[in-house]
Amino acid sequence: MLVLLSLAGQSHANAAAAPAAAGTGYWHTSGRQILDSSNQPVRIAGINWFGFETSNEVVHGLWSRDYKSMIDQMKTLGYNTIRLPYSDDIFKPGAAANSITFYNMNTDLQGLSPLQIMDKIVNYAGSIGLRVILDRHRPDSSQQSALWYTSSVPESTWITNLKALATRYQGNTAVVGIDLHNEPHDPACWGCGDTTVDWRLAAERAGNAILGVNPSLLIFVEGIQTFNGTSGWWGGNLMGAGQYPVELNVANRVVYSAHDYATSVAQQTWFTDPSFPSNMPGVWDKYWGYLFKQNIAPVWVGEFGTTLQSTIDQQWLKALVSYMLPTSGNGGDSMSWTFWSWNPDSGDTGGILKDDWQTVDTVKDGYLSSIKAPTFGGSTGGTNGGTSTGTSTGTSTGTSTGTSTGTSTGTSTGTSTGTSTGTSTGTSTGTSSGSTGGTGNKGCTATLHVDNQWDAGFTASVTVTNTGTTATSGWKVAWTWGGNQQETSGWSATITQTGSSVSAVNLSYNGTIAPAASTSFGFQGTSSGSVGTPTLTCTAS
Repeated sequence: MLVLLSLAGQSHANAAAAPAAAGTGYWHTSGRQILDSSNQPVRIAGINWFGFETSNEVVHGLWSRDYKSMIDQMKTLGYNTIRLPYSDDIFKPGAAANSITFYNMNTDLQGLSPLQIMDKIVNYAGSIGLRVILDRHRPDSSQQSALWYTSSVPESTWITNLKALATRYQGNTAVVGIDLHNEPHDPACWGCGDTTVDWRLAAERAGNAILGVNPSLLIFVEGIQTFNGTSGWWGGNLMGAGQYPVELNVANRVVYSAHDYATSVAQQTWFTDPSFPSNMPGVWDKYWGYLFKQNIAPVWVGEFGTTLQSTIDQQWLKALVSYMLPTSGNGGDSMSWTFWSWNPDSGDTGGILKDDWQTVDTVKDGYLSSIKAPTFGGSTGGTNGGTSTGTSTGTSTGTSTGTSTGTSTGTSTGTSTGTSTGTSTGTSTGTSSGSTGGTGNKGCTATLHVDNQWDAGFTASVTVTNTGTTATSGWKVAWTWGGNQQETSGWSATITQTGSSVSAVNLSYNGTIAPAASTSFGFQGTSSGSVGTPTLTCTAS
């Protein structure tokens, strides 16, 4: 997911056209097409499932559902690929996933490290005909970075970890490739020749390093923000790729990736053009579509999404789906894509799933029906990784569930550099524990954690732990804010606020908590000043 960019320069159909057996083995490119090992064209038609790049260090939603159940549902809906964002934090010694429920679900993930859980997701997805693209989303879990490196995560670490993934999944055809870095933006350049900021040169260094250990992978390269004074979405400007192509030591491995969004993410000049939406194909042609139309390279729209709340956004999504070409009649000779997102907890787009992590937003999903494509049959793979580097107690420890990964809720300054004015640069580490209440052998505690805070708002998560000796059938958490905080949206609980008093009650699927186990819910709100950590009460039934 992206943050804002410049305003100045702008900023279930399993079609029969593609052969049912397409997608076998490793993939490569030829002109604008992605081909499988038998040279049959394939279309990536998938979904983003984020979380490994957050402080949870694992995909979100595992506090509510079993991971296999969600992957099965993705396949049932007609998605054939999962894009998995991650940060380099998951490679650190002692990295541990949190916010996973192990009671009657996810039991085979207990005690596993983030990378070992990634193995499980990759292998299960591959076994039912889905493919996976690994996305190096952030250097660490705190925030998105403009460049592929930071002062604390140098380029050498970036490349070392990319090579580690390429080696880890060598021979496992479920992983088709790696997205090198999410949404490079100013001061990143394309073709300027300065090795400290030239994203095209960095992509070549990283791509060659990956192919040096696993020459079969596709290398997905996103755009930048500004090329020759013209700005676009972060990661969405590929205007320089035609003149300065990414050239790797192994031929036919580059897929260019664009990101594109609607007004629920940021306002752009093209949305207010009198000719909208008929002007949009020309906009897309300029930034990235020409690569496909001129048969230069395949194009994968790695992220696009919207809440669909406005007429403009509905028109935008309809136009973009049409632009990417229906699968019927085009098959694999069409643009590839992964929608943002599967998760409902993407703050400015929402997801294919609604807040209960079960129900499908059939309207949003329906927009994508004409560009969905067949799955690929089982992949070759197996077990990966070694011993677990972290243990899990079955409790949830501070989810980060309220924000789209990297999304700014601030406003653009309107300058040509497109800076965001509302982005948090860190998270609150303050927590507040709740009291135990209930009847008989039932009791619970609740802990609130402020995950992100910016100028006028915040996201927070609450972990509810069963402290009793028998399973709960329901729970309620309550607190009183000490300031002007106001909850605006929530997930995995029914949240009600009257004045400064807030209460949260379980939903139907997460009221049962085994002894010593936990579940979580989250919310987004407004606040002027520090959010603080109120005193919580928890009552179990």
